[in-house]
Amino acid sequence: MNWVEEKNIDSKYVKHLSSELKINSLLSRMLVRRNIKTYDQAKSFFRPKFEDLHDPFLMNDMDVASKRISQAITNKECLMVFGDYDVDGTSSVAMMSLYLESKGIKTLRYLPDRKNEGYGISTKAIDIAFEKNIKLIIALDCGIKAHKQISYAKEKNIDFIICDHHNPSDKIPDAHAVLNPKRTDCSYPFKELCGCGVGFKLIQAIEQINSDKKEIINYLDLVALAIAADVVPLIGENRILAYLGLQIINSNPKLGIHSLLKTNPKKEYVLSDLMFFLAPRINAAGRIKHAKLASDLLACLDENQSEKLAKEIEELNSQRKLIEKEMTKQAIQQAELSELKKSVIVSSSSWNKGVIGIVASKLVDKFYKPSLVFCESQNEALTASARSIKGLNIYKVLEDCNEYIEKFGGHKYAAGLSIKKDNFEKFKKSFDESVEKHMFNKKFDQELFIESTIELEDISPKFFRILKQFEPFGPGNRMPVFRSDNLKVKGKPFELGNEKEHIKLNLTQNYKSFFSAIGFWLSSKFQLIESKSMFSVAYTIEENHWKGNSTIQLKIKDIK
Repeated sequence: MNWVEEKNIDSKYVKHLSSELKINSLLSRMLVRRNIKTYDQAKSFFRPKFEDLHDPFLMNDMDVASKRISQAITNKECLMVFGDYDVDGTSSVAMMSLYLESKGIKTLRYLPDRKNEGYGISTKAIDIAFEKNIKLIIALDCGIKAHKQISYAKEKNIDFIICDHHNPSDKIPDAHAVLNPKRTDCSYPFKELCGCGVGFKLIQAIEQINSDKKEIINYLDLVALAIAADVVPLIGENRILAYLGLQIINSNPKLGIHSLLKTNPKKEYVLSDLMFFLAPRINAAGRIKHAKLASDLLACLDENQSEKLAKEIEELNSQRKLIEKEMTKQAIQQAELSELKKSVIVSSSSWNKGVIGIVASKLVDKFYKPSLVFCESQNEALTASARSIKGLNIYKVLEDCNEYIEKFGGHKYAAGLSIKKDNFEKFKKSFDESVEKHMFNKKFDQELFIESTIELEDISPKFFRILKQFEPFGPGNRMPVFRSDNLKVKGKPFELGNEKEHIKLNLTQNYKSFFSAIGFWLSSKFQLIESKSMFSVAYTIEENHWKGNSTIQLKIKDIK
């Protein structure tokens, strides 16, 4: 793994912030690296406020969308709330249905079946809306390319309001309103909202017309969950929404969120808890059974029902883990026998479609090559999830193989596709050759970005308190990884875990300071630690809670 540290930071701004904020230069450099250069910018960064959100009416079609929904509220219409089956979609559906129901109107929550309907707006949902005399459908986290489906709905006199954040094509669907900050004709200042974030802006617009917008802050726990799961940049409005949403989660979350989190009690939940604990459980519903379970849980207002649904989803997540573990094992075995040079492509007729994306990510982690996992789909076709490595645009690689692909979609680092069985071997060869072409004369080493090189004695209680204020962490505001050199082990290191896959040790530097450290999945470094008297460590600084006590712990990323 290649450690990369950016050292060209403008010292003028570092000195200015150190003086203004009365913090050390290390923390000031961290702010400047995040493009924060003034006192006011730092204040907004550390203390995000609801009032700092943009006017929702800056978004194209927002006036049309808010008026149509206000009309529906006045007329007590029954609406369908449609969303994608992932966390962003299920959170969006729960949020929007809860809001509309608080206005006294009925909603029909609809999540498509992953296996039978696939991604996006389905004609089945439109047919159901027509049968129930529903005249308005709000689509969340999907719809920006649903031209045929919108035309089909118009034939049935059904209005569509699309709230999406995916990249649009040149032509926008002919819906009643299309809310998407990424529209080329949209002047909305912040482009990186998730689907639930766009839905929230619609709610904000409606409330801005009718009442006090602050009342809707209570929906931000769902928005924060969607932000965490969709891995959108933690900058601008996303940082504000996530920050405020975490406050709700730590004080008065929705019953469904509470029911899931109570199995993992903590003094304070951070965004990584939503990403790595909540999100997989919410996703498990759609992967193993049906996403409606997740949206029902997130929208639940009855404590007993919430507990029941949370228990069912927990069981589905346990099933997902077992399926994922077995599929990953089989996939690794296949990959190790493969003759492909630059990529990993595996397939099985028995694999679960809902889990192939996770397995593809695991293969990237294992082999650090672009990875595709295929399973059997309908009509004698194979469906795959593709994941890439940094610097390799997998979408462009797939374009090179288009003659063997029935359909595909996605972006730089993740995509989905389907091919005919007969084309599988030809596709594999073509894909591997295309990867080699795109990687020619380029270095694709796995990189670890280092925030700063520091001394262990720099990690004071005050430093850690300010460091925590940099949260929430995510893309655009990544959790800082620090480097310390000339470290030694104090006492005896040991391995832990069922298969002794983790390491635990105490680290010291010049015998002045020492910290407890843990390295997950780093047992391969155990011999290096024992053989070298001194070494360098890359790590994050985190809080460890044990038996009611909190201590600072180093979480090791790599050792050299």
